[in-house]
Amino acid sequence: MKITRSLFGKTNEGIEIELFTLTNDHQVSIQITNYGAIITSIVTPDKNGELTDIALGFGKLENYLSPEYLGSYPYFGSICGRVCNRIADGKFTLEGKDYTLAVNNGPNHLHGGLVGFDKKVWTAEILEDTDNAGVRLSYLSADMEEGYPGNLITTCTYTLNNSNELSIEYTAETDQTTLVNLTNHTYFNLTGGKETILNHELELPAKTFTESVGSIPTGKIVTVKDTAFDFLAKKKLGKDIEPLPDGYDLNFVLDNVEGKLVYAGCLSEETSGRMIEVHTTQPGIQLYTGYWIPELIVDGRKKFGKYSGVALETQHFPDSVNKSHFPSVILTPGQNFYEKTVYKFGTK
Repeated sequence: MKITRSLFGKTNEGIEIELFTLTNDHQVSIQITNYGAIITSIVTPDKNGELTDIALGFGKLENYLSPEYLGSYPYFGSICGRVCNRIADGKFTLEGKDYTLAVNNGPNHLHGGLVGFDKKVWTAEILEDTDNAGVRLSYLSADMEEGYPGNLITTCTYTLNNSNELSIEYTAETDQTTLVNLTNHTYFNLTGGKETILNHELELPAKTFTESVGSIPTGKIVTVKDTAFDFLAKKKLGKDIEPLPDGYDLNFVLDNVEGKLVYAGCLSEETSGRMIEVHTTQPGIQLYTGYWIPELIVDGRKKFGKYSGVALETQHFPDSVNKSHFPSVILTPGQNFYEKTVYKFGTK
C-alpha cells in the first residue's frame, strides 16, 4: 500500500490544488484531488491483467475548470452537497422558516447549487498504514452558503485496501438545524471508454423505486415489477433503455431502514471481465446512465458523450425534505452525520 501527493494545477484564483494517488498491492490505483473531493481516475486490471482507467475524468485540473466542461456539467467524480440530487423548485421549510436555494436544473435545485461542494477546495490529510492508503478531506460550509442554514463541517474519507475496496466515509456536524445528503458522482466504464455502457450488466436488489415526474419524486414508492426498472436479475443496461427518453436517471429504494452496510448492486462487463460490487449504509441508489454527458475534445481527441459512463450514486432520496415519509436529510446540532459506501473492484 502506498500514497503519493503531487501538484494537480491552480484554480482561476491561483490556489494550488493537490492530487493524491492511492495504490494497493494488486495494481489498483485511485487518484483523488482536493478540488471538489473529485475521484479523477480509477485504474484496475481486466481479466487478462491489462490495466485501464474505468472512471470518467481528466488528468489536468484545467479540464475541470474549462467552459466546455462546465457548460454541460456532468459532475465527474465529485462529492455533491450539501444536498445531492434535486430539491423541487429550490424551496423547503425547516423549523417553520422558509428557505430558497439557487435553481440550477430547470426549475429545481441540483447537487448543492451553483457552487456546491463539487467546486470547493477541501483541506487534505493523508492516512496510511500497512493495510490501507487513504486521504481525509474536510470542508467548512458557512452559514447560508448556497442558501443553507448553519455552519457545516464535512469530512469525506477515501480509503483503498488490499481487498480492492474503495471506501468512502462521510461525516458532518452543524451548529444550526440544516440539511445534509452527500454522494459521490463517479461514472464508471468498465471497458475504459472503448465502448458505451449499454452492454454493461447491472444487478440491483431494489424491489421498488421512487416514482418521479420531471426528475422530482411524486411521493409514491412503486414496484419495479413489469417495468424497465427491474434489475433484480442481472441485465444489460441497454436492454430496456430505448423507450426511456433520457435513459435511466432514477432513485432505487434499498429497504435499508436501519442504515447498515448492505449490498446495493453489482455492475459487470463481459469482454473485460471487470465487475464492481457496491455496499452502502444509505437508503437509496441513483442509477444514471449519462445521457447528458457532453462530448469533449481532450488533448486533441473526442472523448465521452452520451452513455459513456454510468453513475451509481448512493444517497438519501431526492426532494426528501419535502416528502415527510422519505428518510430524513435533516441534521440538528449535536447530531453526528455518518454514511459509508464501498466499491469493490474485481473480475469474473
